[in-house]
Amino acid sequence: MARMKKADRQRFLLEYIQETPFLTDEELSKRLHVSIQTIRLDRLELGVPELRERIKKMAEDAQLKVKSISNRDVVGELIDLELGKSGISLMTVTEDMVFEKTKVARGYHVFSQANSLALAVIDAPAAVTGVANIKYKIPIEVGEKLIAKAEIVKQRGNKYFVWVKIKNACQEVFRAKFIMVSLD
Repeated sequence: MARMKKADRQRFLLEYIQETPFLTDEELSKRLHVSIQTIRLDRLELGVPELRERIKKMAEDAQLKVKSISNRDVVGELIDLELGKSGISLMTVTEDMVFEKTKVARGYHVFSQANSLALAVIDAPAAVTGVANIKYKIPIEVGEKLIAKAEIVKQRGNKYFVWVKIKNACQEVFRAKFIMVSLD
């Protein structure tokens, strides 16, 4: 494979990060077929912060947008929010979130992440859950990082149809279809 020009590589790097901000330097180096150090140098030259700083900045920006609930009521860390459209939150399953005997996550923690994210994406001063159709797909264990993605798929009057999918590092572990009701 021919070596890519620096300007092209940096353009692709910016596109990849804009498209998927959670990409690590290692993942970027594999996609662009260069060393991790080259990615770090390119990021430095372009003024693109490391993954941890990108996530922290996204979280701070997202927290300011929440309208329907307090940002402290969002379970997990709100990473991205486009009011009236979609949102992303992260949550790490800790020891206090699992059953003592099986070490499997208690369902209400996972549901709470999904439900609070669904509420956060609603572009209204206040909203509540009207209907929830949920499915736990596989057991979730301590230490797993859960990425929840919510999307408003339809709006009818004051009702918002929100789908939330939660994945661990490998696969989907939970899904929910909510009908959220705006109280305005």
